[in-house]
Amino acid sequence: MSKASQEAYRKIRAGILSGHFPAGQFVPEDEFAQYCGLSRTPVREAIAELVAEMLLQRSGTNRVFVPVWSDEDEEELFTLRAMLESHCAARAARLITDQQIAELKAHCDFIDAAIAAADGPDVSGFVEGNRHFHAVILAAAQSDRLGQLMKFVVSQIVVHRTAEQYSRADMEQSQRDHRDLVSAFEMRDEDWAGAVANTHIRRAANAYRTMRQGSEAAQAVA
Repeated sequence: MSKASQEAYRKIRAGILSGHFPAGQFVPEDEFAQYCGLSRTPVREAIAELVAEMLLQRSGTNRVFVPVWSDEDEEELFTLRAMLESHCAARAARLITDQQIAELKAHCDFIDAAIAAADGPDVSGFVEGNRHFHAVILAAAQSDRLGQLMKFVVSQIVVHRTAEQYSRADMEQSQRDHRDLVSAFEMRDEDWAGAVANTHIRRAANAYRTMRQGSEAAQAVA
């Protein structure tokens, strides 16, 4: 993609993940262009990429909208991510370098600081640190095919919104998983790393399920 298309991609993707573009709502190309402050050509290229990643979908009449995920879709997404993350961590345990382990420790320290922020957990810092931590593991796995699959699964809305709804206890548990992963990598233990990664994602699935049920209950009372 061109530089302008990449900018459009980043802005539209952020708008989708933040909820600015609600699920199920058709969004005209002109609206995306106005939102990005760009012409329609780079926006069109960005939309094509987001459709390929399933962050956007096209209707039978070629109209673009943010997809609506069913409970079954969401459960399957977490199942697929757990499988991929487990394989990724196991592969990384075999191939990871000492420098990459040092990077993981630095990201863990950053996340710890975000959780312990004086005014309460820095959620954006937690999410950013988590993203960098998992990016190092993916790089250590040295697999372009795995990278493409992970890009598709991890890019989905439900995955990003889970971390943003974590309580402090959820964040602290996530960090314990991260530290266990670092220990497994230091031991070059593929089975241990894979098992921790699988549990890590299943915890996220449970946190999301609890969040979703709480939201549904609140709506029912209202």
